[in-house]
This record gives sequence, structure tokens and C-alpha cells, in this order.
Amino acid sequence: MTVNELEQSVAQIRESCDAIRTAVSRKIVGQSKVIDQMLVALLSEGHCLLVGVPGLAKTLMVQSLSSALSLTFSRIQFTPDLMPADITGTEIIQDDLSTGHRELEFMPGPLFANIVLADEINRTPPKTQAALLEGMQERQVTVGGRTHALPAPFFVLATQNPIEQEGTYPLPEAQLDRFMFQLQVDYPNAAEELLMVQRTTGTEHQEIDAVLGVEDLAAATAFVRSLPVADHVAQFAIGLARMTRGENNVPASIQRHVSWGAGPRASQYLVLGAKAHALMNGRVTVDFADVIAVAHCVLRHRIRLNYAAQAEGVSTDQIIDQLIEQGISQASQVSHSEQVAEIFKSDNSRSS
Repeated sequence: MTVNELEQSVAQIRESCDAIRTAVSRKIVGQSKVIDQMLVALLSEGHCLLVGVPGLAKTLMVQSLSSALSLTFSRIQFTPDLMPADITGTEIIQDDLSTGHRELEFMPGPLFANIVLADEINRTPPKTQAALLEGMQERQVTVGGRTHALPAPFFVLATQNPIEQEGTYPLPEAQLDRFMFQLQVDYPNAAEELLMVQRTTGTEHQEIDAVLGVEDLAAATAFVRSLPVADHVAQFAIGLARMTRGENNVPASIQRHVSWGAGPRASQYLVLGAKAHALMNGRVTVDFADVIAVAHCVLRHRIRLNYAAQAEGVSTDQIIDQLIEQGISQASQVSHSEQVAEIFKSDNSRSS
């Protein structure tokens, strides 16, 4: 690929992301950080878990994103009585009028879509939650001994309410690890809430037009994969993941509060997310700041805190902040450059 072709590809990806942001903003007020993080996951072919209190437009955000893309969309409302076949599909007996024989025919479930909204995913039993595991990892489902490929691309965007836990089923660690990002959806500020009220209590109705097709998205995701990453940047990302396991001279405070750390999939997603973040900002060079920008989303659901952390009111994001500071300190010692360390610290303060 020539320099001109490279610049054109980067510019096209950045323009596509800007167009998606503009389209989604017609229905969603604020939440720009969450939308950007969803775009990073989209370019990385990763799944997202959106956690936030009711009424923050989590469902509408996913629907708006799907409307901005020429992709098929399916919504699954998770309830306690939902069965695995209600998600994956089932085989039914059909009569062949030409031969008179009966045969089993697979009827696809709502999982067979490009974007699947798993609404209130923690309200269904583990048996039904597990029906998503094969689809999220292998992009296929197995029913009746037969394997059926899911459409490409395939993204699961799940929502979860962190307040009301009565009658819910916490996601097992194996399923949480399938999600590339856990995104925290917070309350809007006063100006955003005013604009939201004005927009939603009147007669004006905003439509979202598709701005990106399947082929364009496939080209963008392939370009993200092809982007090279320097060894020292990859080592920085791996170092963050390994420190959650008590390695790489991790501070004693982290060892005291963390009972279980992130696995190798976190290292993969840190690097892949950093690539997508760099391209979204018009750069082909991935640096430490790109890793830091996605670190909280990748690690916050992969770190299990112990009772000491809960008793002292220590949050997972605070642990990640400490990990980043330790990683920056180690990187600055290796580079022997105080100026580089100051740049990393300023990038960390902006992304936190």
C-alpha cells in the first residue's frame, strides 16, 4: 500500500466515524464518550456490555447505532423464562410435499443478525446466558448437532442495570470475558438534559439514515487488523494486563485489593482497541495514549476485587488508574525520558 493509499484509507475511516457520530447524535444527546467507545469496539469486531441506571438511553443508543449502519438488527429482551432455543433458534418438522417425507428444518432465532441487542442480559438464567457464548466467540451456533454460521459482521451489545439486583443472575466470568468492553453510561450534564427534554417532549421526530455499509465496515475492520504496533507499545499493553495478576512489580496496594486478574484476552483487546482508537483519530502510529484510552473499558470487568477492597471502598477504575501510573513509571524508566513520562501522564488525566 502506497503512502497516498494509506492516507486515503485513514481519512475514510475517520470520516465514516464522524458521519456515524453525527447520525447517532440526531437521537442521542451527549454520551459522546460512550459512542466513541462503541465505535472502537465496532472497528475491532468486539462486543460491548453497557452498564447504567434505567433511563439513560442505553437501548436507544444501540438502536441508533444500528440505524446508522446498513446492518440487520435484532433485539432480545432477556427475561427469567427465556430459553436457549428462543435465542439461537430451533429445529421443526416440515412436510416435503414433493416426496411426502418429513424432515427437520432449522428456524433461525433472533441471534442471526449483524447487531444483536441483549437487553437486561442479567435477568435470564445462566443456561440461557450461555447460549450466547458460542456465538460471541466462534460466530456460530450449534443446534441439534448441526453448526450454523452467524451473519458477518456480528456484534452483541448488551445492557445491564447495576442498581436492582433482585431476581437477576450475575454474568459468569467466562461470559464477561467475551465482551471486549464494559462501558459505564452516566447521567447527562445539566445542558445535555435540557436539550434532551426539549427534543423529546415536542413534535419533532428525527430519522437516522444509514451512512456505512457492510463492505465499508468490513474494509475498515480489516484495516484495523493490518495496522502494525511497535513492540514497546504492545509490551506496555501486556504489562497492564499482567500487573492485574500480581506480576511486573505491581504495587502492594493492588496486591492487597485484587483477588483475580485479567487473562490474555485482555492483552489482545488492549492492542486491538488501541489500533482502532488511533485510526479514529487519523493516525497510523499506535502509541501509549491509545492503550490508556481503552484500558478502563477493557479491564474493569476482568478484575475481581476482594473483600478488603469492598470494605475500603476501592473501585475497579481506581485500581486501573494505579496500574496505568505504574505502567507509565516503568515505561519512563525504560525510555530514560522524563519528558515522555509527562506526556503519558497528561494523556492519562484526559482519558480518565
